[in-house]
Amino acid sequence: MDLPLVSVVIPCFNQGMYIQDALDSVSLCTYPNIEIIIVNDGSTDRETNEILAALKKSGIKVIFQQNMGLGGARNTGIHHSAGKYILPLDGDNKIRANYISLAVQHLEENENTAVVYGNAEKFGAEKGFLKPGAFNLQRLMLGNFIDACAIVRKSVLIKIGLYDNMKIMGYEDWDLWLRIAFKGYDFHHIDEVMFDYRVIKDSMMRSLNADISKQNEIEIYFAKKYADKLDFEYVENRIVYQLKKNPLSNAYRIAIKNFFPRHFEKLVQKNKIYKYILYDRK
Repeated sequence: MDLPLVSVVIPCFNQGMYIQDALDSVSLCTYPNIEIIIVNDGSTDRETNEILAALKKSGIKVIFQQNMGLGGARNTGIHHSAGKYILPLDGDNKIRANYISLAVQHLEENENTAVVYGNAEKFGAEKGFLKPGAFNLQRLMLGNFIDACAIVRKSVLIKIGLYDNMKIMGYEDWDLWLRIAFKGYDFHHIDEVMFDYRVIKDSMMRSLNADISKQNEIEIYFAKKYADKLDFEYVENRIVYQLKKNPLSNAYRIAIKNFFPRHFEKLVQKNKIYKYILYDRK
């Protein structure tokens, strides 16, 4: 049986110094049917442009375009792809050898699954692991926990309209996952390290997360776009209500759940502590 083609789409803006690490990780994949598409999103760095020009000359598909932002760059790559499945890989990250094989196997066996994602190991400015956990729609509605480095069914991407090229970059993934989830598709989590996430000291996301004005702007954007589904005010009021009702016990509960999760579950099973299913419901 012929294995379906997987298109690895790599947007690149002034990240030429990292791109070979990403390419090397793809070359080590155990899955044999992969195409690579690099989108140079208007890089202004001379080194990046020279590296990408050399890669194009070597035979790798590299698309040069004016800067369109992260969502626009990914969309360009998807439009030029031939794969049944898409893997958006940031130019400074790396994937593990078995990621695509495991994801494709699940996608081929489960037609309603649109997204397969896994854990990550951080490297660079920080060490540690990112473990998003099993999919939960209510949790996703409160904030994104799934990285862009996921294998996605291309037909679903086309159906929902690809990435929203929003003015403030950095939340295109959250928006995409919400639209896919609201259409009723399934997400599958592989509880293993499937990619390596490079932490850069002065990255775009760090700056964005520290900017209160932009955080407020993003929340307003999402609240308006999904007015019939996202109710930030209700959730905030619910949290405040619980804290006011019994601040000491809730502070204890939060501490136990976050730092001693196994002990927390044992207390829940013995009805010694409130679970508050608001945050666990799908």
